[in-house]
Amino acid sequence: MQHARSADGTPIAFHRRGSGTPVIVIGGAFSTAADASAIADALSEAGFEAVTVDRRARGDSGDGPADARERAPFSPEREAEDVAAVIDAVGGSAVLLGHSSGALVALLAAAHGAPVTHLFLSEPPMRFGLDEPAADLPERLQSLVDAGRTREAVLTFQREGIELPEPMIEQIAASELMPHLESLAQSTVYDATIAAATSDPDERMLHLRVPTTVLLGAETFPLLERAAPMLVERMPSAELVRVPESRGHSVDPAATAAIVAARVR
Repeated sequence: MQHARSADGTPIAFHRRGSGTPVIVIGGAFSTAADASAIADALSEAGFEAVTVDRRARGDSGDGPADARERAPFSPEREAEDVAAVIDAVGGSAVLLGHSSGALVALLAAAHGAPVTHLFLSEPPMRFGLDEPAADLPERLQSLVDAGRTREAVLTFQREGIELPEPMIEQIAASELMPHLESLAQSTVYDATIAAATSDPDERMLHLRVPTTVLLGAETFPLLERAAPMLVERMPSAELVRVPESRGHSVDPAATAAIVAARVR
C-alpha cells in the first residue's frame, strides 16, 4: 500500500499490482480498494498495472489532512483532486476505470484536467434531471453522521440515494455486512454530493477530448439502463459497450479487462 497526498493534504491510499500502462480503478458506493481485487487481478493478467484506490473517507485513506483540527466542507472537486494525486504518483498519466459513483468521480477528474488517456465509465448513475433525490439529502446525511447515527445514514442513502427496494435494505440491515457499511457512513455524504453535481453533466464533462467507453451490464437497475445511452448520445467522445457478463450492477473482471485491453492497446 502507498499513499498519495491530495491537493488539500488528505492521504489517499492505493495499491499497485502488475506492470504496464496504469489503470486506476475507482469504486462505487461503500466500496474500498479491497473490493476491486478481482478486476485488478484481471487487468494485471491482461498486461496493465492495476491501481486500486480507497476513496476519501474509506479504508486506509484519510478524510482531510491528518493535522487538521476539523474537516473542511466537502465539494466534488476534492475527489477529482484525489484521483489526480494518484495519477501523479503512478507516473503522470493513466487510464481511469470507474464503476457506479466511481464513474462519476472519474468523469469529474477528467473534466478538471487530470491527465487521463482513456475513460471507462461503468454504469454511471446519472439522472439527467429526472426523478432526482431530494436536494437536501447530503445535508441530512451529514447531520446523521455528525450525530453518530451512522446506521440511519447508511439506510437513508440506500433508500433515497440508491433507491434500493425496501426488502433488500432490510436484508442488508440485518446482515453481518452492516458494521462495515456503518464505518463508511461519511462517504455516503460525498457520494450523494457528487451524484447531485454530475447527474445532469455540464458541457465541460460532455465535451472531453478523452476517448470514453461507457459500459452497461445486464439485469441492472432501470436508472442505469436509461443513463448509459443518454450519456453516450450527449458525449461525442463516447461509445456504448454492452457487457452481458456483468450482472446486477457488478463488474465482470475478465470481460471488463478484455474491453479495456482492446481499446487501450
